[in-house]
Amino acid sequence: MIRLLRSRLAGDRGVALPMVIGITVVLGLLVTTAVTYATGGFRQSASTEEWSASLAAAYAGVEDYQSRLSEDTSYMQYGNPAAAFSVSTGSSVKLPAVAQKNDAFNVQVNEAWQPVPEGKGDSFFRYEVDNSKYAGSGNVRIRSTGKVGGETRSIVADLHQDGFIDFLYFTDYEMQDPSYTGVAASCVKHWWAGRDKISGNCGEIAFGGDDVINGPAHSNDTIRICNATFMDTLTTSYTPVAPKTLRYTPEQSYGASCTGQKFGDNTGPIFKEYIGMPATNSEHLRETRTDLKSDGVPLPGCLYTGPTQIILQSDGKISVKSPWTKKTRIKGSPASGYENNSECGTASQLATGSPFTLPAKNVIYVQNVPTVKTDPNYWASDKTPTGLSCVGQDGGKGNGLGYPLKDEYGASSSYGCRDGDLFVKGTLKGQTTLSAEHYVYVIGDIKYNDPEADMLGLVGNDAVWVWNPVKYSYSSWYGWRLGPINDSSGDKERRIDAAILSVSHTFLVQNPAHAPANAVLTVNGAIAQKFRGIVSSNGGGYSKNYVYDARLKYTAPPKFLSPVTTTYGVDVWIEVEPAYNAAGAPTS
Repeated sequence: MIRLLRSRLAGDRGVALPMVIGITVVLGLLVTTAVTYATGGFRQSASTEEWSASLAAAYAGVEDYQSRLSEDTSYMQYGNPAAAFSVSTGSSVKLPAVAQKNDAFNVQVNEAWQPVPEGKGDSFFRYEVDNSKYAGSGNVRIRSTGKVGGETRSIVADLHQDGFIDFLYFTDYEMQDPSYTGVAASCVKHWWAGRDKISGNCGEIAFGGDDVINGPAHSNDTIRICNATFMDTLTTSYTPVAPKTLRYTPEQSYGASCTGQKFGDNTGPIFKEYIGMPATNSEHLRETRTDLKSDGVPLPGCLYTGPTQIILQSDGKISVKSPWTKKTRIKGSPASGYENNSECGTASQLATGSPFTLPAKNVIYVQNVPTVKTDPNYWASDKTPTGLSCVGQDGGKGNGLGYPLKDEYGASSSYGCRDGDLFVKGTLKGQTTLSAEHYVYVIGDIKYNDPEADMLGLVGNDAVWVWNPVKYSYSSWYGWRLGPINDSSGDKERRIDAAILSVSHTFLVQNPAHAPANAVLTVNGAIAQKFRGIVSSNGGGYSKNYVYDARLKYTAPPKFLSPVTTTYGVDVWIEVEPAYNAAGAPTS
């Protein structure tokens, strides 16, 4: 028995070794599988992290370009002309000087990428520039590609330039313009900068009379508000305390004697940084030069000289009467040459007011008659265009276009015969900016043919007037608008579809105390001015019906002026297929 048990035990010894080896192999496979799975998961996690971080790097590229634009508003001219995105959009870009080299403009394999600021040294970006829409709307589009490790992602962003047209109503000074009132020139300072210390009347104007401002509004000054309603955000650059947390008390911003204020957001005025106005609108004269096609003016606008009347037509044409104009595009500054063109009207069309097609998406500038002999639009002081007389209908001074009207009150000095004044009305089909070195007179309704597609900018270096001529006879006032002299009713409504800017002065109604009873002034667009203009006075004038054109948040009339200091905000962004791989090679 014992011998038999031993025999069995001896036989089992041969089975144990294969079992141990088998178990070891199985355990080894399990360990290998676990390590492989863990390693794969680690790699997948790292790849996912890089994929997410590369999008953040692309955003950093957009922010970098925004910063460069804010520091140098001309930076939109720079980019890589070989970049596929710039080529495909027809953009005109160039590389900056070596001293301003920007690696974000590189497009070749193994060329450097721009590091993300304050990154870990493993995040980079490149961007390509589309400035093809900048001349027309002030917008720039970029395609920014971020890279982290072996991952790249690209986004396209539209950058919109902040400007006066971000507001339905913008004012630098909350006071009347000394040039047109009895206000002392010493008053020209902001209330928060010491105007409140000046004795006497500085002509402060309050919002009141049941004014309703249906859009965003801003003033660089301290705002006085009485019985008015602001339906949207109201901002001011008044900064007596910490600006980021400031909310205003009635005594500070409304005026102690004012009541009845209403605010759509229920917060009252809040702080916004000071927005500087340009000194002049002479940038628009530059836009009519033909010698700058490679220096920011690829498509010159039209130049007219002396008093000019423009009638907008709903068929896309304009009628321009500008008898002093010789050449409509110039070279040099001061001008010493010109380029012949018919796009801005022929000599015979400008002399008679015969219509022609409105130049597409451009600026029209009306200048004073030049006094420099080398200027192609120069006229000697004793010369006038054939058939033109600088005598008005009453035998006094006139501008040769029929202004002033017969018996027009107080107009002897309003219409200079050699001044760059623009007289405009009509229905616009298209997009344009009309700009004048002197005054702009809105002589009738200005409407859009298509409110979704058409867009107008009106810019006066001096005042922008709502034309309201009156007759005074035998102690009685008579008003008229585009009708018989004895029509005392006048037009009870005036509509202006436009973004309006008075660079150095104001937007106001001519003879505001003598507008027709119950008259209403509708502005569909935006108003920006250096000083507050009077629209109604002494119980007369126009009630305000101001409505913001929301399109101005995202686009602008062609070549509209921008503030002295400006920033760029991102309107829209969208992710697209990566423009480059991690080695820096374009993917298409």
